[in-house]
Amino acid sequence: MKRFRRHGHESQRDKHKQDLYQFNKTVEHGFPHQPSALGFSPSLQLLAIGTRSGAIKLYPSSTRRHFHTLELAHSIPLSLVTLLDDNSLHMWTLRAHNSMSELLEIGRFTLSGPPGAPPSVTRVTAVLAHSSGELLLLGTEGGHVFVVEVPGFRELEENNISVEDVQNRIPEDYVGRRNLECVETLHENPLNPRQVLIGYSRGLMVLWDLDRQRPIQHFLGTQQLESVWWMEDGENILSSHSDGSYCQWTVTGEDPQTEPEKQEMPYGSFPCKAISKVIQLPSKQGPPFLIFSGGMPRASYGDRHCISVIHSKTHEALDFTSRIIDFFVIREGENHRGEPSALVVLVEEELVVVDLQSDGWQQNTHYSKKVQTIRTHKYRNIKLRSHPWPINGGQNLAPDPPQRDLLLTGHEDGTVRFWDASGVCLYPMYKLSTAGVFLTDADPNDNMNQGSEGEWPPFRKVGCFDPYSDDPRLGIQKIHLCKYSGYLTVAGTAGQILVLELNDEAAEQTVEATVVDLLQGQEGFRWKGQARLDVREEPVLFPPGFQPFALVQCQPPAVVTAIALHSEWKLVAFGTSHGFGFYDYHQRNNILVKCTLNPSDQMALEGPLSRVKSIKKSLRQSFRRIRRSRVSMRKHHTNNAAKLQEINARLEAEALQEMELAPVQRKIEARSSDDSFTGLVRTLYFADTFVSDSSHSTPSLWAGTNGGAVFAYVLRVPSLERRAEDPVVAHAAKEIQLMHRAPVVGLVVLDGKGAPLPEPLEVAHDLARSPEMHGSHHLLVVSEEQFKLFTLPKVSSKSKLKLTAVDGSRVRRVGVAWFGSRTDEQLESSLVVLTNQGELHVISLPSIKMMVHYPCIRREDVSGIASCVFTKYGQGFYLISPSEFERFSLSTRWVVEPHCLVEAPLQMRPKNPSSPVHRDQPDGVPTEHRNICFKINDKKII
Repeated sequence: MKRFRRHGHESQRDKHKQDLYQFNKTVEHGFPHQPSALGFSPSLQLLAIGTRSGAIKLYPSSTRRHFHTLELAHSIPLSLVTLLDDNSLHMWTLRAHNSMSELLEIGRFTLSGPPGAPPSVTRVTAVLAHSSGELLLLGTEGGHVFVVEVPGFRELEENNISVEDVQNRIPEDYVGRRNLECVETLHENPLNPRQVLIGYSRGLMVLWDLDRQRPIQHFLGTQQLESVWWMEDGENILSSHSDGSYCQWTVTGEDPQTEPEKQEMPYGSFPCKAISKVIQLPSKQGPPFLIFSGGMPRASYGDRHCISVIHSKTHEALDFTSRIIDFFVIREGENHRGEPSALVVLVEEELVVVDLQSDGWQQNTHYSKKVQTIRTHKYRNIKLRSHPWPINGGQNLAPDPPQRDLLLTGHEDGTVRFWDASGVCLYPMYKLSTAGVFLTDADPNDNMNQGSEGEWPPFRKVGCFDPYSDDPRLGIQKIHLCKYSGYLTVAGTAGQILVLELNDEAAEQTVEATVVDLLQGQEGFRWKGQARLDVREEPVLFPPGFQPFALVQCQPPAVVTAIALHSEWKLVAFGTSHGFGFYDYHQRNNILVKCTLNPSDQMALEGPLSRVKSIKKSLRQSFRRIRRSRVSMRKHHTNNAAKLQEINARLEAEALQEMELAPVQRKIEARSSDDSFTGLVRTLYFADTFVSDSSHSTPSLWAGTNGGAVFAYVLRVPSLERRAEDPVVAHAAKEIQLMHRAPVVGLVVLDGKGAPLPEPLEVAHDLARSPEMHGSHHLLVVSEEQFKLFTLPKVSSKSKLKLTAVDGSRVRRVGVAWFGSRTDEQLESSLVVLTNQGELHVISLPSIKMMVHYPCIRREDVSGIASCVFTKYGQGFYLISPSEFERFSLSTRWVVEPHCLVEAPLQMRPKNPSSPVHRDQPDGVPTEHRNICFKINDKKII
């Protein structure tokens, strides 16, 4: 009977867990890391980006990761063909399933040559997805063109085009002793799809008739071929070459054509770099748009990454700060053959869209800045700028998000970027720059988009990525936003803490720094790290948005490791590896400074930018430490022998008792107080709780260090009426030293009902219930190795939970989250934990019992684990690359995941759905109208 009851209780508890918790990796946000290809389908309005890690991403509809190394790829929405570095072709298709589009693999193929042929014969260098949807033309390194039937991947040997077939009508003096080299490009006649242009790297171009299996015309170029563009009239062809020139050829049928109709060298007769891609599009507003990449004078501007746009009397060389991958042009009108409207450029670090119809060709950038720190918030009344996105293919069928989420990212250049993270799409809303407060190489009022007047080539800076001017001291390390009051605190690499306020109008002001000495005059310490940032003395114009009004500068200027903001009390707390303090930003004065530096913390004085200590110095310090410990042991051996035995016996007894209570948990090894960075402040926490006695709650500040110490201070905050006159007073109240000295990574105060205290001003905005102040409050101390609950105000241990039972797991990130089932409105608070093993744990409050755990991040992914943040409702983000986030959810109620459907336009659908030609095609879409092709490589796109 007893077992039966327990079994029923366990079943009920398991069902309760299933109702609350469910782990899902939902969506990837951000700019693709190391992009290598770009493709676009005008009819479907889908953008495709491929990366070197093997990811193929379709925007704005879906994402698919290919688990091979991807060097070459070709895309055909609603079908997709990928070519891997092992020369194997894979076909995917977008297929509707349960009213959502899924990307499924439907076939694979490897091109095989004749027996004994060298690998170059079948090494694919160019691919053309024929507009019929039935053929793939594969150009190879050996100069052959293979014709493959899709989707079955059957090679049509009788239709293959060999090098010998091409050379039959070429003058012998043109061929000479050199071969035609590889097939560089394949292009279809826009008016006659049965004619294909084959471009060879040597410079030869051949117009080939697919029906009659013979060449129509040869174009004898003399420079190495880079790209080909067939104009819409079908009669003119543009070719770009390695010497920085482009040529125009006419399709006349006369064979061979030895000279182009026109040859241009856009940037002079001096040696120039190759024009890697050229396109020309007609315009009703005058001459056509001529757009090409490269072609810069080699000696003067060979290191520039430029795309030139020439239209009528306007000529601009768009200058990017990273390598150009590819570009295309979006056009208006029926069948997308109207006026050019936007230029889309993919470079290594950003995606830039240039409006070709606006005055001055304005840009809209979605860039890839490396992220230093991230933080999530809900927002209600914060109104920030957002930009429209011109590519809108597919349908987003995801339900409206349950709340508005705001993601803040801190970057190495001193900027904080705000993103709307409510749904599956991460929308950029606002960029805040802190560099203007400090003296740096760049002028904050400079306009980086304008080149010098009369300069040739006519450069214009575009994009946001700038790898040269960043001062590493500007890097943002910590962010804390109060979305209810509009106050924001950001902290940087050089000990700077800025307090900012949200304003609707631009303002010109000077920010004065309050210097705080965290060493408090201790002798014998010399800072060896970087210097502090100098503050501008002259006023700086800050645009509408968050504007700084207070600055705290820590001395020594070490990295800020923890901050906390309490907007109701108008206080901000900050900590570094040397100590902590807190600042009254209402009266603009510092209240308290506490030095936590241990005499053995010499590493804390090196600074983050110091050179790594030499091996000789490290060995010398190690030997000195050993020598000191031996001398100390000999000196005190006699007096302390009995005491040491007593301590060891007590520790053994406690360990045995712990093993009896929890057999699966192992003993936690105490850490030495001589470990480096024991004084580093890991967490800061404001709380209105019972610190001095159990009858009166008071404001308090709690600080946890790397050495397992917790400091508590009681604060006297004046009333609202006297807040501007009376000072805030603080005095030390409690100090806890964990026996195992593990770093304290989190502090949480639980109210009388065991719920975490609400955020400042949350109750005032009716977004949370008032905390229970009649029962006993508890302090939960989260160290790297265990969770320990103390009663307040006595600070006596009540219960604990160890995490070091399996594989030496240590807590790396911790957060409070609220969970609820889909059917019940009641919410339960829990602790969400990420370990150094990459595992997620959910721990109940206030009982601190393990509920569920899931593997999330690879244990080798140290940066991903360090960057993880949790939302209030059981979701999380972590970096999977310097510019991409993985989003996950632990909740059954709050899940943000993509639900997308890609449908073909009406004019693309078959008139007879039962036709056998289209019976097996996904979504009933005829292949004749859905083919585009893009190539992932260092070379151009077809």
